Amino acid sequence: MTKLIQIQGDHPLAGPPANGFFSIPVRTPQSDGLTMPAEWEHHDACWMVWPCSEQCFKGVLQEAKQTYANVARAIGDFEPVYMLVNPEQRTEAENLLGAAVTLVDATCFDSWARDSAPTFVRDEKGNVAGIDWVFTGWGHYPITGPCDEAMGIDILRQLSMRRYTAPFILEGGSIHVDGHGTLITTEQCLMDPKRNVGFTKADFEALFKTYLGIEKVLWLANGLDGDETTGHVDILATFACPGLILLNNCIDPDDPNFAVTQDARQRLTGAVDAAGNTVEIMDIPQPAPQKWNGERMDLSYINFYMPNGAIVMSAFNDPADDQAKEMMQTIFPDRTVIQIPSLPLFAGGGGIHCITQQQPSGTALPPF
Repeated sequence: MTKLIQIQGDHPLAGPPANGFFSIPVRTPQSDGLTMPAEWEHHDACWMVWPCSEQCFKGVLQEAKQTYANVARAIGDFEPVYMLVNPEQRTEAENLLGAAVTLVDATCFDSWARDSAPTFVRDEKGNVAGIDWVFTGWGHYPITGPCDEAMGIDILRQLSMRRYTAPFILEGGSIHVDGHGTLITTEQCLMDPKRNVGFTKADFEALFKTYLGIEKVLWLANGLDGDETTGHVDILATFACPGLILLNNCIDPDDPNFAVTQDARQRLTGAVDAAGNTVEIMDIPQPAPQKWNGERMDLSYINFYMPNGAIVMSAFNDPADDQAKEMMQTIFPDRTVIQIPSLPLFAGGGGIHCITQQQPSGTALPPF
């Protein structure tokens, strides 16, 4: 079964448009009964990428490598971890990671698996496939060199798993789902004209239904101040379970994030999910602002990973660290909460959620 997707405007997957539209016949996850599971559902593995970019980590690359290793080893106590690594860095990675992480040789230019690795989808029989989004280095950056646009292909080839090629630009950090048909995202990121020029909200809602099985999109306005991705939702808000959204809470009226979080709360208050239930909001404290190389880091406790039976979250040498951990333990009483110092990650532009990508449990659908 095929579906005809019409995309308006320029697009890296197609040639010149006819009458302003591209017609791209594709077989889609929706046509094959696949949807995106929630992150708290059981995983077969976690995928990561060994850091290798001096330009990205701005003088803290060695510290970032140690932090990646700490995160990977923590996750490895709960589920298998696969780390893509450039062959010339394999020995270094082995020394820091130990035997708990499986290394996979690959060509890597950056290390944000959430955005350049595939997003996995699953059907009711437990069959799993991957979506390979168009990745252009977060869209708003000029692409002056190679980026990890082939990473989705490489991972799915390693898994001998079916690959669906999506006809639009998306990064995994720009979305969160509840596993029951609801997705949360920001207008700032998705409506960025340097990502998907000419796309409307209706276009995205149709595409999310086609590729992720989404029936309801909750639109927030902007991401946090200092976010190099221009608006990824995974440092602002996330689902903790169906009907419950954790929201970064800025209480300083002089902080640019105050207006961002107040607007997000206003939009979410009274919002209804795909199941028709009014969502609940729980505030998570925002750590105090910190800078690296003169630039604000987008610090947030919201940016955590959920391995099987655990929460792996950040610490920032901040007075709110302990409070945030205690809140997470209350929210997730059946999970072990592990807190890892993460400032080197945020100096590079992201956090623990950004460097990880979950592979849900199931049987790999064979390639087409």
